[in-house]
Amino acid sequence: MTDLALPDVRGEVAAHPAPAPRLAHLRGDGVSLVIDSATGPGTAGAPASMPQVLYWGADLGDLDDLDPEEIVAAMSRQVAAGTLDAAWQVSLLPLEGEGWGGRPGLSAGIAGVPVHPRWARVDGATDPVGRRFSATAEDVVNGLRVDSAVAIEAGGIVTVTHTVTRTGVGAPALTIEWLEATLPAPKAVDHLTTFAGRWTREKVPTTGTIPRGSTTRQTRRGRGGHDAPTLSIVSIDPPRDRSGELWAVHLGWSADCTYRNDRMPDSIDLLGAGELLRTGEITLGLGESYTTPTAYFAWSGAGLDGLSERFHRFERARPNHPRSPRPLVLNTWEAVYFDHDPAFLLSLAELAATVGVERFVLDDGWFLGRRSDIRGLGDWSVDPSVWPDGLGPLADRVHALGMEFGLWFEPEMINLDSELARRHPEWLLHPGDHLPTPAHLSWRTQYVLDIARADAYEHVLGRLDALVTELGIDFIKWDHNRDLVEAVHDGRPGTHLQTRAVYRMMAELKSRHPRLEIESCSSGGARSDLGILEVADRVWASDSNDPIERQDIQRWTQLLLAPELVGGHVGPTTAHSTGRTTPLSFRLATSLMGSAGFEWNIAECTPEEREVITRWAALYKELRSVIHTGTAVHADVRDPALRVVGAVSPDGAEAVFTIASVATLEDSLPERIRLHGLEEHATYDVRVRDEIGASRHGFATPAWLSSGAVALTGAFLGTVGLQIPPLWPAQAIILHLTRR
Repeated sequence: MTDLALPDVRGEVAAHPAPAPRLAHLRGDGVSLVIDSATGPGTAGAPASMPQVLYWGADLGDLDDLDPEEIVAAMSRQVAAGTLDAAWQVSLLPLEGEGWGGRPGLSAGIAGVPVHPRWARVDGATDPVGRRFSATAEDVVNGLRVDSAVAIEAGGIVTVTHTVTRTGVGAPALTIEWLEATLPAPKAVDHLTTFAGRWTREKVPTTGTIPRGSTTRQTRRGRGGHDAPTLSIVSIDPPRDRSGELWAVHLGWSADCTYRNDRMPDSIDLLGAGELLRTGEITLGLGESYTTPTAYFAWSGAGLDGLSERFHRFERARPNHPRSPRPLVLNTWEAVYFDHDPAFLLSLAELAATVGVERFVLDDGWFLGRRSDIRGLGDWSVDPSVWPDGLGPLADRVHALGMEFGLWFEPEMINLDSELARRHPEWLLHPGDHLPTPAHLSWRTQYVLDIARADAYEHVLGRLDALVTELGIDFIKWDHNRDLVEAVHDGRPGTHLQTRAVYRMMAELKSRHPRLEIESCSSGGARSDLGILEVADRVWASDSNDPIERQDIQRWTQLLLAPELVGGHVGPTTAHSTGRTTPLSFRLATSLMGSAGFEWNIAECTPEEREVITRWAALYKELRSVIHTGTAVHADVRDPALRVVGAVSPDGAEAVFTIASVATLEDSLPERIRLHGLEEHATYDVRVRDEIGASRHGFATPAWLSSGAVALTGAFLGTVGLQIPPLWPAQAIILHLTRR
């Protein structure tokens, strides 16, 4: 089995890298990685050693004048009592045979017998600019080769991948149980932060002391899931927004994952992640390879904001990162659901254009037989009973109004009540004896289409390609509304191949239509990772448009993903997901700080509300260049009801902040809010943007808020801050700062 080779958006190692010295010191964007690369052939008495990671963290400066042997000696240890005799450091691929007592980096077997690699030879090399290191380890006895690649990318993000290849001629197949990327963190780390959640409440952080021993956090949903770990963060003390050291890992993979931490008594902390494979999912014959998803590691010396800055800089440096202004969107789902009336939807498009919408997206309900969620998936043809003239008139009118036209698809799914399922029941990614799915495993009566099959893949790709061509579709909302349960492809676990097929289909569709953009939606934020964002252009953070919930969902999604990649829309006055009623001003302020839009029947708006959303649309267009290119900033506030979200432009000349309340404040005199990330010696004009209306608050109104403007230095704003009023729940203030 050979994995699909996706384009490497991170650049390539030099074709003829120089042989590595004893120490490989990778440096970039304030980060150092020191590897002991004393590799070569093994001896009759001992195998060769894999490169060992000595250090990962803050930039160490130039080490060329230091003796490598002394550096190694300074970081080694004596043999502890009651442990193995050999002193060791953690290697790039820690294994039991190295004396490692934690979770191995590789677990594999041949004919049911575990493989314990013995490296006959290990070769390492560093690229000329000192940002990439590669190593090749050969196990002649067991017939396998491991190729490892480590790089420091833009923003100081460290990427790690491993590839294992079966090399034994005439030998049985090699089964991979897991292959994981790891890097060490200092022994001083004492807290672990990970994420969980549920539908409409994604990305909920949990912090606690690091458990002793080897621990894992796994997902088995065939997609990341609403409870996806997303990131594992180890830190010295609990993480804060603006201060403290932390080390983190994210796996760029859109399916089953393992996040791991090894807190061993005789080792530094080890952090890592890898694809979770089912029994027999990856079995390699001669010459076949398996490559891990990319693991993205980030160190920060400036708390959580330092972590997000590194990830955002990396994302914005990618060649496939969206460069055009992120359009203001109107999506029709919560406006009409399945009730498609062509005349009304044309009028809604007209209204959308008048208030400033730039992308009009027709959601679920347009295709054959789709009057509810129990039938039609897989039949990607326009339903003539609802759209007798097809979608052409709507698409043409949307384009004539100067907007982009988007359409909803769920290409990986199928209903049994569909023409496609009746023609091709063999195309389902389910065991044949497990249909229909038992009620306790059902979800919207959906099933999964096995697009790893060449015939199913070509059929779905062909239908999408034809509609994109026919209608001039600019944007696809690509949904994925159920977990994969007992995914079986050709009698073996199929999640890995299914995920690779999804990536391949998205990439191929975009290669045929270079201007097409794709949003990854998975019943909300259940597939929002850097793997899917190799081929998609943004993610839908959550199906909840309740702005109280959205404040935290967006904040924690944006810890990993830049704001321009995270869709956040203004929903109805009473949220459909929670039943909570919130002011329009608060909904608008919350949506502003991402890739903004509407998920709302704006035809129901009063004339006054239409005036407000029109002003806000203009404000979004004015400020999005700062929000979508700037450095994300937050504040360590004491009151748990307060949320502070900001963005400072790359040149420091402009900034946008929202100060919001999600509950009643604790005190009648709230704390001052410090606005971080500004140039200390510059003076900023601070202006309240009241396009959304004035905030509602208690009796005390600070003088600067009454006047609507104040001029202060960056040092003053970041150290003293601004006194805010006692905001009522679900209220927000938008501040726009410009440097004099």
